Order: sequence, then structure tokens, then C-alpha cells
Amino acid sequence: MCLIALAYHPDAPHWLHLVANRDEFHDRPSAALDDWPDAPQILGGRDLQAGGSWLALHRRGRLATVTNVRDPALVVPKQAPSRGELVHQALTCDDLAAWLERLAAGEAWRYAGFNLLVAEERRLWHLHRSRHALTLRRVGPGLHGLSNADLDTPWPKLLASRQGLADSLTQGVWPDTALAAMGDTQEITNAARLPDTGVGRELERRLSAAFILGDTYGTRALTWLRWHREGRVEITERRFGPGGQARGETHRLLRLDARSPPSASLSADTPKN
Repeated sequence: MCLIALAYHPDAPHWLHLVANRDEFHDRPSAALDDWPDAPQILGGRDLQAGGSWLALHRRGRLATVTNVRDPALVVPKQAPSRGELVHQALTCDDLAAWLERLAAGEAWRYAGFNLLVAEERRLWHLHRSRHALTLRRVGPGLHGLSNADLDTPWPKLLASRQGLADSLTQGVWPDTALAAMGDTQEITNAARLPDTGVGRELERRLSAAFILGDTYGTRALTWLRWHREGRVEITERRFGPGGQARGETHRLLRLDARSPPSASLSADTPKN
């Protein structure tokens, strides 16, 4: 994922609302939202090149999603694991808190820059790996946004998508207003409002829209979900091709089962980076 807006209210009947855009090269092979053949307790999209995911759920009641951190000066370790593998590990580890602590203690330096969000039992964690920082925090209740910097870094598209989610919930029109904000293709032309991540002003402008249009790179999936306190998750994925062409939509209602065991490790023939 490259843009996420979420409303986290752990005591509410619907304790988590989330909308997210996945930006990626259009020729990178991917599988749509579905049960994973080699890990049927997991539901999510699948990166068929590296074997991980950008957003997925486990039936025992755990959600994980990841974004990259945009920083050309960040040195990526040789043979760094795929960041999408973090989603799979987050969903299948036996002790989530201990696994996150190990990453925060240093294991996360093996990866390129990333943000990882993990939710379980109405708790929400954020792990951030940038050039200078490796931080793990419990996310507090409220509205939050995440793109390719730290949590709630006030990039224009993050602020707009977060406001769209807020309006969707306060006006009782979930998910319409949230989806409209995530589907905004307007680029930021005012240089003073653009982030400066070191990729140059022209590329910053092209990446400033919530929904990125492009023939080779752009928004490929829009996902939204609502998590009910009693243990149901409604999730929908809408897919796009070059130039924003519609490529289908999948809706699932997942009934969670806390007794579900962790999934087995990825099979030996599953591709990895």
C-alpha cells in the first residue's frame, strides 16, 4: 500500500474502518483478494513475484498492511527480504507482540524502508523503518493516515484522504466519501505544498495524487474494510489497470474464528525476493 486512511475506535461497534490504495508497476504479477491456496486461513491480495502481500487478514482475527518509505538516500541491505513478507509473518507468528519487539530491536534493519500496521483484538500497532529511525508504537484511538513517510505525516493527499474518511463516517455515507477521496487523481501543482523526499519535483508532483494514473506505474488496487466488534470483517478490493482502467471488484464477508491456528509457512516453491 502507498496511502492508507483509518478510523480506529476500539470501543465502538465498528472499531476499525480502513481505506487504502496500492500503487505499483502494472507489469508486476499479482493475485486479487482471495483465500491463499497455500495458507487458506489468510484472505488478501498476493504479490506473485515475491510471495507476500500489501494487505491481508487472518481468520483468527489479525490484519496486516504495509507501505514503503520513499527515500532514495536510504541504503537497502543486499538481498533484503521482500517487505510484503512482513504481512505474511505478522499474520502467522504465534506471539505478535514478541515478533514486533524483535523487529523493533533490530531485525527490521534487514528490510528496505517500510511502515507496518497490524491490528488484533482491537489493538493497533505501527512499526516504522526509515533511514534514521526504527520505532514501534501502539496507535491511539482516532483518525490516522499513512503514506510513504511516518504515521500522520501531513502530506496533502494524506490529509485529504483522512478527511474523506472522517466525512464518510460523520455523514453516515460509508464508504462513499472515503472512496471519492481515495480516487482523486488531482496532482499538487503548488511546489510549496509538495513533500520533498529526494526524488525531484516532477516525480513528487506525479506521486502527489491520492489515485495515481500511469501507463507503467499507478494505483492498482483500492481496498476498504469495516471491522465489527462481534467478529466480522467486510472487505472489498477494486482493481485497476494502466490509465486507471477498471479490472474488477471482489467483496468478502469474513467471519473471524479466534481458534483458527496460525497458517503454515510459505511452501518451498512460493517465490521470494
